[in-house]
Amino acid sequence: MQPLTADDPEEIGGHRLLARLGAGGMGVVYLARTTGGALVALKTIRAEHAADPAFRIRFRREVTAVRGATGHWLVPVVAADTEAQEPWLASEFVPGPSLVEAVDGFGALPVASVRTLGSRLADALTAVHTAGVVHRDVKPGNVLLALDGPRLIDFGIAHSAGATALTAPDAVVGTPGFLAPEQAQARAGEVGPPSDVFSLGCVLAYAASGRRPFGTGYAAGVLFRTVHEAPDLSDVPGELRALIGACLAKDPTKRPTAAEVAATLRDPRFSLARPIPEAHNEHWPPPALLRMVAERSARALDVPTPERRPPRQPTDDDPASDPAPSHPQDARPPTRRRVLLIGSAAASVVAVGGGATAYLTAGRGDKGGSSGALPVYTLGFQADLSGKNKADGLAQERGARLAVEQHNARAGITFRLALDTFDDRGDAARAKQAARRFTKAKVSAVLGPGTATTALSAGPLYQDARTAMVLISVDDDRLRSSNIGTLRVTRAPESYLALPLQSYLTSVRPVVERTAVIDDQAAGQTGSALLNRFSEAPPHGGTANAYPVAADSDDFAPAVRAAVAAKAQAVVFSGTSPERAARCARALADAGFTGPRLGTWHIMDPAFLQQAGAAGRDWLFGTPFTDPGSVSRTFRTAYRARYDSAPGRWSPEAYDAVGLVTRTLERLGGKADIEPGAVAQRLFDISYQGLAKTLHFTTDGTNSLDPRRGPLYFLFQAKGATFRFLGRYDQVK
Repeated sequence: MQPLTADDPEEIGGHRLLARLGAGGMGVVYLARTTGGALVALKTIRAEHAADPAFRIRFRREVTAVRGATGHWLVPVVAADTEAQEPWLASEFVPGPSLVEAVDGFGALPVASVRTLGSRLADALTAVHTAGVVHRDVKPGNVLLALDGPRLIDFGIAHSAGATALTAPDAVVGTPGFLAPEQAQARAGEVGPPSDVFSLGCVLAYAASGRRPFGTGYAAGVLFRTVHEAPDLSDVPGELRALIGACLAKDPTKRPTAAEVAATLRDPRFSLARPIPEAHNEHWPPPALLRMVAERSARALDVPTPERRPPRQPTDDDPASDPAPSHPQDARPPTRRRVLLIGSAAASVVAVGGGATAYLTAGRGDKGGSSGALPVYTLGFQADLSGKNKADGLAQERGARLAVEQHNARAGITFRLALDTFDDRGDAARAKQAARRFTKAKVSAVLGPGTATTALSAGPLYQDARTAMVLISVDDDRLRSSNIGTLRVTRAPESYLALPLQSYLTSVRPVVERTAVIDDQAAGQTGSALLNRFSEAPPHGGTANAYPVAADSDDFAPAVRAAVAAKAQAVVFSGTSPERAARCARALADAGFTGPRLGTWHIMDPAFLQQAGAAGRDWLFGTPFTDPGSVSRTFRTAYRARYDSAPGRWSPEAYDAVGLVTRTLERLGGKADIEPGAVAQRLFDISYQGLAKTLHFTTDGTNSLDPRRGPLYFLFQAKGATFRFLGRYDQVK
């Protein structure tokens, strides 16, 4: 990382430039800050190259390729201008080293780390290929290592499937030693997804052995060996050799797909040579990389914003045509330290995948090796990011990450935050893996998990380590009786979901004195709790009668007819299945019932709207979450700018959970020696006004929010093809 020169602009496209990450013949890569405070790597292209129409087309294709392929292990572009005189693109900044730095500096990676590396890079390529793109330059220099996994970067020569080549017919495109035989022979028409798989095999062989499978030396010799000779895999561990060898088949049709590579590397039966560690993810990143990531993170975050510079005035000493480098520091022979600091940025975009603030040191209070640096507190985040609950998990991760980044961008802070994520896939065993990793790293607190099953599995481990487990979207009576003393639940209790529905029928619909509860017995305890609340406190002190539907029955018509015959004025559905709720809605429509129809957040799903059709119109739903688009214009704007999408369900609540922990760390002094146990204990005493609601826990030992500090439930209504937010339940008129 180098300071800006007098010839560098102060900002590009609204991004304030902070430092140089690297420079080469094609352009310069800068460390820059967005208007929202996030760090990005901003890649510029020199005007003389942009003047070449074919080059500009390639650059447009790079931006299109990256934006078209989405995946956790890819590098999203956050902004770009492909039509500027000097085109540029900005990507999220990742402070981790490249794979080539790691292997050349520390040697081959452990087998478990190679498996994690390979499976995630294969996931990235699967996303690339699904988008109809071929990367064409998968190499160690284009793999950045972050704390939660690798990032595949630099789509500068990416190629859309079926696109017309923009290079000469006999041009070799790619990096010798890490390209497929069809690329080495410039058979452009044969380059496709299998070519990327071949390159992935080269990368994995290099990571596992520290050696390039087709050797080094002159490019012509390396290309010849790639086409005509078998790869040298003698130093690759035996359990990896067969898979890597399959990837390196000369015939593209004999290679596995990227998805098959990922599945094989994750398959516990894959290794017969040695047992697979139970906590596979605990082997990422390799220990030697932690300090390098921490030092780079601290260095990047501590780069001051340069002062406004007066314009450079030409002098008589300026030559009219100077063949020497325009920036003397670029002409110095690179020292090892300088190479490590520049990383892969000089060769390609030092790009992205999760913000600099998100992948700092895995430990607590680490000053990153920089004198005068602020303490860094890491928050763990675990949720289902790839299974059936991935939509909620991803929204929560993004909300939490946005809160972390915005905290770090504020002036006058006394500590910085980092977010370390773990995809537990909603699996109990993986939830324990996450807990072991986070407690070993002594994170300050953990946000999540996202299901009751995973919370019950991980909770005892967090309890033993005295680490706070802050649940965002989960509530379950089993958790309250589990004696997990460090548990904190930041959502309203499930057992009181009847409250917003009762309030609506009492305050907004004063004529409702006879309420029918369609008791869907497939809903178990959740449905029983709702029925019991209505039985104990019917709206207006009237009656609330239950009309049961057996769990193994799909016929709601008899229960509905009985409710209508009893002259019910409102109907409450107690179930949790959107499909069964849709059947109930259709039965009510068939019976001619037009009064208020209510349910809970569990059935707020597109499947309900699609299957109920017109019968689902105007249904109301009580929820423990607010509308992400209504909490704050600033939040909505920042979220959309950061992720190019509207905020998802539970994202404001995750943002607030970070704010709660941040307030706790501030109250504890923000020093570098705050123990996780102190954070867990102090959370009980903190009151935090969040975007969604006030967070303050009761003192009755239930680990729940105190409803006396403000209402905790909200109301939505089905309107057309969406769910319209009505507001906080006590404010709906």
